[in-house]
Amino acid sequence: MYYLEARDDVLIRRFSETRHRHPLDTEERGVAESIKRERELLADIRAEADVIIDTSELSGRQLRERLSSTLEAPTDREGISLQLVSFAYKHGIPLEADVVFDVRFMENPFYIDRLRPLNGLDQEVRAFVLDQPITGRFLDYVQQFLGLVLPGYEAEGRSRLTVAFGCTGGQHRSIAIAEEVCARWRESNGGPVSVWHRELEQS
Repeated sequence: MYYLEARDDVLIRRFSETRHRHPLDTEERGVAESIKRERELLADIRAEADVIIDTSELSGRQLRERLSSTLEAPTDREGISLQLVSFAYKHGIPLEADVVFDVRFMENPFYIDRLRPLNGLDQEVRAFVLDQPITGRFLDYVQQFLGLVLPGYEAEGRSRLTVAFGCTGGQHRSIAIAEEVCARWRESNGGPVSVWHRELEQS
């Protein structure tokens, strides 16, 4: 099951631009209060969703691409699905994130002239980030953390866990880390995993 959502300010703007009235705004309480009530009513459904997508900054094309990439993810394996997201703190934490890791403690490739125009998918940036001694320790910790908590989430009936990695601009460290966590998880045969780079798709 897919669940689409957006930030309150974005939803309010959308209702204003389309001049549509919120279905729950029956007592003239306003859009903001109606959105709050809607989130409360849908909380149980959101908790059961296999995939949660924040549409706040996505264009129609980007949303189609996100849905398409998610649909193409392997689904023939049993077990909880791990969704990894990279993001920029300056644009806010992804709404769909269950767990958030801040990787701004790592040295920033942005301040290296030759690396600034690149991103975390480029080998030079990946090497710069992954070769830092603290990065290896962090990745080991994340692997151990996921191995510890995922069985617990699965036992509670969860079908997916969304883990977000954030840095300042969402172009270098967070992307490199999310990709490496994804690669390690696949190597360890940990279960279904997908990765999405929010700022990279919006740039």
